[in-house]
Amino acid sequence: QAQLVESGGGLVQPGGSLRLSCAASGSIFSINAMGWYRQAPGKQRELVASITVKGSTNYADSVKGRFTISRDNAKNTLNLQMNSLKPEDTAVYYCNVLLFLRAWGQGTQVTVSS
Repeated sequence: QAQLVESGGGLVQPGGSLRLSCAASGSIFSINAMGWYRQAPGKQRELVASITVKGSTNYADSVKGRFTISRDNAKNTLNLQMNSLKPEDTAVYYCNVLLFLRAWGQGTQVTVSS
């Protein structure tokens, strides 16, 4: 059984919005800070946003003010609301534990293009 399953990606025009979701196993979600990561072609995977169990958030400078990370502890879901999308946001987006990473899921492709 997959422990981390991302969804919600797609093709969007610059300036548009997408909302990504991550379904996680309760065994890892309930006690861990979580993060959204992304990997663009030819680039290293980077941490985009993180959130603690209590809801404290942090963002990479590149997405600050445009992305919002949230979590629903009751549903074991992690979300990423992405607004004002730019072509440079194009990447495969993954969710995972913030520290002591688990196996990566398949990710969800986000493509920002006209």
